[in-house]
Amino acid sequence: MSQDPLGLDTFPKLLLHHIRVRPERPAIREKDLGIWQTWTWHQFADEVRTLACGLAAQGFKRGDHLALIGDNRPRIYAAMCAAQCLGGIPVPMYQDAAAAEMAFPIQNAEITHAVAEDQEQVDKLLEILPQCPTLAHIYFDEPRGMRNYAQSQLMSCDQLAELGRESLRRDAAFLETEIAKGSGADTAAMFFTSGTTGVPKGVVLTHHALIDRAAAAAQMEGLTDRDVVLAYLPPAWIGQNIFSYAQPFVTGYCICCPEAAETVMSDMREIGPTYYFAPPRVLEALLTQVSIRIQDLWWGGRKSYDFFMRVANRVGGEILDGRRVAFKDRLLYMLGEIFLYGPLRNVLGMSRVRVAYTAGEAIGPDLFRFYRSIGINLKQLYGSTETSVFVCVQPNGQVKSDTVGPAVKGVELRFTPERELLIRSPGLFKEYYKNPQATAEAKDAQGWFHTGDAGYVDADGHLKIIDRVKDVGRLADGTLFAPKYIENKLKFFPYIKEAVAFGHQRDKVCAFINYDMEAVGNWAEKRNMPYSGYTDLASREEVGALVRECIEKVNADLAGEPELANSQVHRFLILHKDLDPDDEELTRTRKVRRGFIAEKYRTLVDALYGGRDAVHIEAQVKYEDGRTAMISADLKIRDAKNFAPAAARKAA
Repeated sequence: MSQDPLGLDTFPKLLLHHIRVRPERPAIREKDLGIWQTWTWHQFADEVRTLACGLAAQGFKRGDHLALIGDNRPRIYAAMCAAQCLGGIPVPMYQDAAAAEMAFPIQNAEITHAVAEDQEQVDKLLEILPQCPTLAHIYFDEPRGMRNYAQSQLMSCDQLAELGRESLRRDAAFLETEIAKGSGADTAAMFFTSGTTGVPKGVVLTHHALIDRAAAAAQMEGLTDRDVVLAYLPPAWIGQNIFSYAQPFVTGYCICCPEAAETVMSDMREIGPTYYFAPPRVLEALLTQVSIRIQDLWWGGRKSYDFFMRVANRVGGEILDGRRVAFKDRLLYMLGEIFLYGPLRNVLGMSRVRVAYTAGEAIGPDLFRFYRSIGINLKQLYGSTETSVFVCVQPNGQVKSDTVGPAVKGVELRFTPERELLIRSPGLFKEYYKNPQATAEAKDAQGWFHTGDAGYVDADGHLKIIDRVKDVGRLADGTLFAPKYIENKLKFFPYIKEAVAFGHQRDKVCAFINYDMEAVGNWAEKRNMPYSGYTDLASREEVGALVRECIEKVNADLAGEPELANSQVHRFLILHKDLDPDDEELTRTRKVRRGFIAEKYRTLVDALYGGRDAVHIEAQVKYEDGRTAMISADLKIRDAKNFAPAAARKAA
């Protein structure tokens, strides 16, 4: 869909277009109390109008910022568009963030108005009110639990909408006049970075940047208003926002909001998305659930699964890409489709998926191949908040496990002598809010964005990302050390949830491991192994041996890669607790903060490299309700077998 000829250069103008072209088509669905509720484009636009006029009546004006805190809900997205109708700037925030984490964005953007989903989010905002004097209006969507709240700043979204209806009755032309004032160069939204390396930065994106990139990718994939998407990741993450806001506004397709995080898989099976997006951590979790189910099968069922998965690994990707495959293998794959692949896609809720993307961080090649081998058209996407997501996408039939595809139309790539990737694109951000120094460091005078990622373009024109420039290192012997690459290979195994690799300027690679409680707990129960909790299970020799087996398989693979053969993991320990965003060990998008972890657990790192067999730790942990506690544990340090390059294939 071309935007410029129609003058559809802002999201509110696109909304007006949809109510002219497809007023009765579904715009958004929400599962509430077990029943799917549908808003047509006409109904969604009515909600936007009333909220926008209500906000205007409450003093919200052009250039103001509106905080949005909650799960994917129709009102969250309606409020986002309502702010844009008035020339305001929506600022989505992570709904699982602690109250203290919300204070900086609200202070930085001088936010005056906020829409909160429920009592939990309202409580966070009320907690930080003394630190955020500009926050004068808080609107809540879910009234449950709010009856006895009497703060003057509070108002329900229903009351706000009623104010809007009264305003519309007085001046029906007001809103369309405000919408007409908008242009593609105006700021559409601000997204705060996850703060992997420091204080979060407000990334300012224009309507043009978001619409242009959403339209380019939609055209490439042939998206239409008949597509269906599940909106289940945080709206504050640019990836989810592109798929559940920018692209629906460009194409007119319907998004579906699940009832709760726990119901996502069953909700997926019910709505049957045709267009799907998941970061590697979600795909890892889904594979873990599949692996647990397979373990529960009888002996013959497990043998059948292993047989058909060998067939899928051998030819599934080639069949998906339309390449020639031997008749015998094609026949076996057809049988596998009946008995395994089709039912498996149905269990995952992906029976109707036509296009699936993974992005956010690098995905392990084995994990990537698994999904493609069972007939899911999973492709890698590369981008960031600063680039409006779509930089590189793998075209159909040109999918590789170790690249992220060629540049999307309109994007230019180049590299510094240090192999840092630079990007020039219509989707580039305008600036970091109130941070001209950071803006100048990230975007040069020629308009090139310095990504901080190291990589190169291969012979087929596909971009390959190795790691973050700052993270790519060398062992003491000069061997290339790419920690993220090693960590992703480890996380392919269902028993390993997180891994943190160390080795820069050291003589060997060592690692911290978080095991997956669900997968390992299931494994332990089948062996009648009693345990009292995570720390107890982590100390068991049987679990140590299980993790060691996974690490040694990765070592065998690494031994087959000349540049990384010496980067095999020599020693490891299983951490006493899950790495957690609340403890600042992960970002809100669950990226490992490797430097912070290395500093926080320096005694553990020293023990790994000091040749010790065990180490005692006492550490503070923070619970979801804000309470803190001290835990102590004796962690065992274990060795893992390494392989000579020549022996790699035999060992694997």
